[in-house]
Amino acid sequence: MHADAGGLGLFIPKLIRLQMQSSYVIFVIFLCNIISMSNVTEAAATVKLPENVTIPAVIVFGDSIVDTGNNNKNFVTFARCNFLPYGKDLKGGMPTGRYSNGKVPSDFIVEAFGIKELLPAYLDPTLQPNDLLTGVVIANGAAGYDPLTAKLGVVASLSDQLKQFKEYIEKLKGIVGEEKTNFIIKNSLIFVVAGSNDISYTYFLTGARRLEYDVPSYTDFMLKHASDFVKDLYGLGVRRIGVLSAPPIGCVPSQRTVNGGIERDCDERQNQACQLFNSKLNVEMDRLNKNLPNSRVVYIDIYNPLLDIIKNPAKYGFEVANKGCCGTGLIEVTKLCNQLQHVCPDDSNYVFWDSYHPTETAYKIIVKQMLDNYSSRFF
Repeated sequence: MHADAGGLGLFIPKLIRLQMQSSYVIFVIFLCNIISMSNVTEAAATVKLPENVTIPAVIVFGDSIVDTGNNNKNFVTFARCNFLPYGKDLKGGMPTGRYSNGKVPSDFIVEAFGIKELLPAYLDPTLQPNDLLTGVVIANGAAGYDPLTAKLGVVASLSDQLKQFKEYIEKLKGIVGEEKTNFIIKNSLIFVVAGSNDISYTYFLTGARRLEYDVPSYTDFMLKHASDFVKDLYGLGVRRIGVLSAPPIGCVPSQRTVNGGIERDCDERQNQACQLFNSKLNVEMDRLNKNLPNSRVVYIDIYNPLLDIIKNPAKYGFEVANKGCCGTGLIEVTKLCNQLQHVCPDDSNYVFWDSYHPTETAYKIIVKQMLDNYSSRFF
């Protein structure tokens, strides 16, 4: 009897400890679920999908408009912004390599589809395998359709980005297998954002292509690279591709300062080049959409929405449209916009954050209009 009691007495504390450990595990799981639910709420979808449509991931190629930090470790390029005041309005106020005060279009897009709150850079060293399943940004600030643009900026070209995309696909296969990978690539939304650096920097500012091309022939050259890139993506299994137009680059603050005269007017030469390229891009993307089986290739106009914001800032709640928030707002961008520079008191009053890139507030308006007008064309 004593032996039985002693045995039971030794067993009961172990049982209690097991129950406590089990309760702790359940509590941790419960807490993780709460955190997970919170994250889902933060990325609540605003785009309603048809019942039979799934968007497992968003993958973005292009330039600084959508780059979320791929140039951070590229110490030979000027096109970096992983330092304050960039990112001052992002969660935690930490610079991540986003070319704005906060979120950029790639973040707003992925958030609108309820996938996640922020779209990470593919080259982010903290990226986890599971992060790949819902998409990444492969874009690099200072890139363009013209291969020379990336060379001048000392960054990854679109052909380099395509190689990284192939690596990404192989990584997905290692995580979820080939069949699931094919499903993700086929059903994901892919965006391509490029062209502004080609026109503003490679053609007009440096003149690197002007001896070889006039504006019509240069936009043809850009178009061929844009078309080939979309066809390459299609060849890798991509089916839903949104290609954004070039913006009214002649109206960004830096181009007004350099080419706009005493009054800092918009540089209409650059704007006209953008319009010419956009008209050709629109026709070509429509042609590809019709000729690539089962594809959804969508040309997305951001030229006119951004131009309307610049021309009518008060209509959208802005006060300043011809200067950036950082420094004088006339020329500061990337390394010239740094912690030594004064920053405007309220960046939500500004269309532009630095002399080249819009503020988070402006981006949010542009992306909402974009998704309202074009999201249904992908399904």
